[in-house]
Amino acid sequence: MNLFTEIRTLVLDALAQMQAAGDLPEGLDLKNVAVEPPRDAAHGDMATNAAMVLAKPAKMKPRDIADKLAGLLAEDDRITSAEVAGPGFLNLRLADALWHGVVRTALAEGSDFGRSDMGANQKVNVEYVSANPTGPLHVGHTRGAVFGDALASLLDFVGFEVTREYYINDGGAQVDVLARSVYLRYLEAHGQEVAFEDGTYPGDYLIAVGVALKDKVGDAYVGQPESVWLEEIRNYATEQMMDLIRADLKALGIEMDLFYSEKSLYGTGRIEAALEALENKGLIYDGVLEPPKGKKPEDWEPREQTLFKSTEHGDDVDRPVKKSDGAWTYFAPDIAYHYDKVERGYDALIDVFGADHGGYVKRMKAAVSALSDGKVSLDIKLTQLVKLYKNGEPFKMSKRAGTFVTLRDVVDQVGADVTRFVMLTRKNDAPLDFDFDKVLEQSKDNPVFYVQYANARINSVMRKAREAGIDLGDASVAKADLSSLTDVAQLSTMKKLAEWPRLVEIAGRTNEPHRVAFYLYDLASELHALWNRGNDKPELRFLDEANVEGTQAKIALASAVAVVISAGLGILGVTPAEEMR
Repeated sequence: MNLFTEIRTLVLDALAQMQAAGDLPEGLDLKNVAVEPPRDAAHGDMATNAAMVLAKPAKMKPRDIADKLAGLLAEDDRITSAEVAGPGFLNLRLADALWHGVVRTALAEGSDFGRSDMGANQKVNVEYVSANPTGPLHVGHTRGAVFGDALASLLDFVGFEVTREYYINDGGAQVDVLARSVYLRYLEAHGQEVAFEDGTYPGDYLIAVGVALKDKVGDAYVGQPESVWLEEIRNYATEQMMDLIRADLKALGIEMDLFYSEKSLYGTGRIEAALEALENKGLIYDGVLEPPKGKKPEDWEPREQTLFKSTEHGDDVDRPVKKSDGAWTYFAPDIAYHYDKVERGYDALIDVFGADHGGYVKRMKAAVSALSDGKVSLDIKLTQLVKLYKNGEPFKMSKRAGTFVTLRDVVDQVGADVTRFVMLTRKNDAPLDFDFDKVLEQSKDNPVFYVQYANARINSVMRKAREAGIDLGDASVAKADLSSLTDVAQLSTMKKLAEWPRLVEIAGRTNEPHRVAFYLYDLASELHALWNRGNDKPELRFLDEANVEGTQAKIALASAVAVVISAGLGILGVTPAEEMR
C-alpha cells in the first residue's frame, strides 16, 4: 500500500472529470503530476502540483485549475480539506482513518510492507569493492562495500533481480609486486634478513602467507630467479589474499554472488572480441590524441595509438585501448569486462568506485552505451573518503596493514552493525567523518543508537505488556480499534510510516540507500517524541493496564513502527536491537 499513489490516483481521476466536463482540455500529459509531503507539515498532509504543471499546456491560470480541482477532491471522504495556496499549489488534509489504515497494512504485510514491483524483475548487476587482491580491505573499501551491499538489498526490495559482483583486479603489475613481497616473507620464514624496498608491501599480514608458502614448497624457491617462482607465487598469493578479503567481507556481513577475475580476460580472446564489437560499429580507429590538459605542447610526444571513439557516446575525448607498442591500456580489459556483463543479459549495470575514479566515469559509460547500442544503462557511484577519529585525534594507521586502517580495524572497534549504519549516514559522494567515540555514544546525535533505541523501546513495552497479561497476539493487535489514536503525535508517527513505500521507491530509483538511513532516523524521532509526550499526558503512554483495548491500539502503532525499522535496517544490513546494553 502506497498512500501517496492512492491519493495521486484520486487526483488523476478528478482531472479526468474536469476534462470530461470541459473544464480542462483533453490530451494533456499528466506524468508530471505529483503528490508528495508538503515542505511545511503545517500546510497539510499532502500536496499536489497538478495545477502548476498543467497550466501552461492547458493555457489556463494555475489558480483556476486548482480551485476546480480542490472542489472535486473535497467531495471524497478521504479528503477532509483541500486548500489552494500561493499561485496554485493544492494542500490536502486526509481523514484519520487513512492513517489508521497504514498501521493495519504494515501489520498485515509485515516485512513485505513497502516492497515494490517497480523493478519489474529487471536484471541488475551491482559491482562493488573490487579491490586489488594485494592485502586486507581498508576503510575506503569499507564504505564502498557497505554502500554497494545496501544498494543491492534496496534494489531487491523494490523488485529488481540483483547480482552482487566483485571484480578481482588480478591482471595488472600490482599482483607481481604482491608476489615479490610474499617472496620476501618466504625468505624471511627461512631465516634470511630481507629489506622491503619502495613499491613492495611491508604489512605484517604477509608474514603468515610467507610461512604458509614455506610449508607448501619447502626451500624450492630459495635463491631462484623470478622466472622460476613469479607466476606460481603470484597465483598462490592472489588466492591467499582473496581468502583474506572474503573473510573481511564476511565480518561485515557481505556475501558476493560472483567473483570475476580480470586475469580471465587475458589470452582468452575476450578483450579482442569486445574491441571487435566496437570496431564493427565503426568506433575503433588508429589516431593521435591531442595533448592532455595541463601539458605544454613541447612536453607532448604525439604517437599513433588504437583509439575508441568514445566522444560519439558522450565522452569528452576519444580513449586509447592499445598502446603504440601493441600492449593493452588499462581501459581495454575494463571494456571487455563490461562487454561480458552486457552479454550476460543484464538490463542495468551499477559500478561502485572510489573517489579517485572520477575521471573514469564518462569513458566507461560511453563504452557500455556503445557495446549495448544504448540498451543497457550504467550508473557509476563514487564513494568519497572516510576520515577516522578517536579521542578527538585522527586514528593512526594499522601496523598489520603497514600503510592504512583496515576494515577489520573498524569492525573490531565498533562492530559490523554500527560500521554499516554509520557508513550510510552521508550520501555516497559526500566525505564522511567516522569518530569511534561518537558512533558508540548513547545520544540523539548518534543516529545508530537513536534508531536502535527506538526498536528496543518498542520491544521493552511489548514485554512489559505481556508480563501484565495483555494479549498481544497477532490477531488481537491486528483487530485493535485504532479510532482512539487521534493525538497529534500519534498521527504524526502514522504519517511518517505512510512515507515508507514512497521513500524506498525513490531511493531505489536514484540508487541512494542513504535515504533509508535518513528516513529511519526521522521515524525513530517520531517514536521517541510520542514516547516522551506520554510523560505529560499519561493517556498516551503505550502501556495502560487499566485500558487493555487502548494499550492494544497503541502497541499496534508501535509494532508497525518496529516493522518498518526492521525492514529498513534489513536493507542496510543491520540487525535490529531488541534491547540496549
